Amino acid sequence: MGKNREQADHYTKKAKKEGYPARSVYKLEEIQQKFHMIKPGDKVLDIGAAPGSWTLYTHRKLIKGTGSIVSVDLKPLELNPLPPTVTPLIGDAFSEENLKVMTELGPYDCIISDAAPATTGIRSVDTMKSQGLAESVVYVAQSQLKTHGNLVIKIFQGGGEQEVIKNMRTIFAKVKPLKPKACRNESFELFLVGLDKLES
Repeated sequence: MGKNREQADHYTKKAKKEGYPARSVYKLEEIQQKFHMIKPGDKVLDIGAAPGSWTLYTHRKLIKGTGSIVSVDLKPLELNPLPPTVTPLIGDAFSEENLKVMTELGPYDCIISDAAPATTGIRSVDTMKSQGLAESVVYVAQSQLKTHGNLVIKIFQGGGEQEVIKNMRTIFAKVKPLKPKACRNESFELFLVGLDKLES
């Protein structure tokens, strides 16, 4: 068995043991440990939240029951019971209807997004779709994030990540790219962290 698969098995088993629906939780854990984006009492927006690992980790470990999380995805969260801090929204995060609800429940201290497009296996197509999704989340962050708020988004490498970083640098005091250890070695996903949103 190759090292990649062993590593994948390690994170998958650990997630199951700790009660998380997916191994992606350890990506957020590493990003949080490095950048301290979310603190107790924060209001958090999770875009592309299903099956719910990032939402559950934020509830359990970061806001510590004193803040709130709005979790939006095309699919429902696989969290039973649903944590009391969570408001789930089902549907397109960028639809007029959901944006209206998100605005009513905001503004937010942090926006987190592990969202990825449906992939085709054609890398150039997939990276372009990922860039479009990342740009949409950054656009939402401009209106939904509080001044000094933070953002983390996923993007596929090899597309327009430099363009997205350039745009984020006009919005945040610091922008940092990171590939967490919990990403599979063969994965070309990258996370972009925007820290300390500037005043509009």
